[in-house]
Amino acid sequence: MHRLLDALPFLIMGAVAAASLVIGPRSGLLQLLALGPAFAAVSGGLRKTIAAGVTALVLDALLAADQIISTWGDYTRDSATVAGVTLAAVVACTVRQRRERELAEVRAIAEVAQQVLLGPVPDMARSVRLAVRYMSATSHAQIGGDLYEVVTGTAGMRLIIGDVQGKGLVAVKTAATVLGAFREVAHEAASLPMIADRLEISLARQLTDEQFVTAILAEVSQDGSRIRLLSCGHPPPLLIAGHAGRFVESAAPSLPLGLASLSTVPREVITIPFAPDDQMLFYTDGVSEARNRAGEFYPLPDRALCAEAADPGSALDRLQQDVLLHVGHALDDDAAMLLLRRQAA
Repeated sequence: MHRLLDALPFLIMGAVAAASLVIGPRSGLLQLLALGPAFAAVSGGLRKTIAAGVTALVLDALLAADQIISTWGDYTRDSATVAGVTLAAVVACTVRQRRERELAEVRAIAEVAQQVLLGPVPDMARSVRLAVRYMSATSHAQIGGDLYEVVTGTAGMRLIIGDVQGKGLVAVKTAATVLGAFREVAHEAASLPMIADRLEISLARQLTDEQFVTAILAEVSQDGSRIRLLSCGHPPPLLIAGHAGRFVESAAPSLPLGLASLSTVPREVITIPFAPDDQMLFYTDGVSEARNRAGEFYPLPDRALCAEAADPGSALDRLQQDVLLHVGHALDDDAAMLLLRRQAA
């Protein structure tokens, strides 16, 4: 396909030249030679555009001489048309290449921002293996409003996964605030509610009354046998034991981060056993609310078998492909998945 685009301007000029020879003098087709540099400006670089323009002018002169045009008027008109289009194509190509360089720089900056904002997670923490996958719904971007982080310390492994209300740069800025506060306090806080309180304080300086962040905080014990969960209005994690999956939900739903002042009921921490070979999938609503063309949500519990693979990374790759296959196109919302698997003894 790329080679066809490279050759297309010259193929067009060749076709115009052949048609002009067949039809004969005064066919009026020679002006169409300007299509060569015009297409070259779209698909090629500056040198290719100039080369196509020179080729078009040479063909125009050769065909005009061959067909013995009676006056210089027709040749002057055709040549002026080709030269004018070539000049415009050169200008357009120069502008396009400059914008492509600027876009490449922006993408490079976005990749660096992704590494700072959503860095890699450890492959293993004591007896628990883990992996993460992130899919951005923003065109040509790798970061968005979804967030995740994993830290290890004396209390065990702690993690957060969340989703910022809204999209764009505002959502990215809010995600950076949440992750910065979590990284600062997760190592030393005595409990998950203390971490949530610290996140609330950080967000209070930035969010408006209409903004919020859904999140879930988790703490894996030192031996990996227990997981404590604190939900802040986030979709419940999926516990995969054996060949079945079930959601782990608190009996008392809690409000998202940024809205804690609207409720007087403290958030509830639940503890669940985490047996060898058990898996727990944390995700954002870009996964659970992914719809196919019929409007059906992705059946996450029924697809628990997709998470069965040799390692968590391969399991998430299979699950990610299954979500995209269900939707049938690019996701409409950002999606993050974090999978924990306790190793067998």
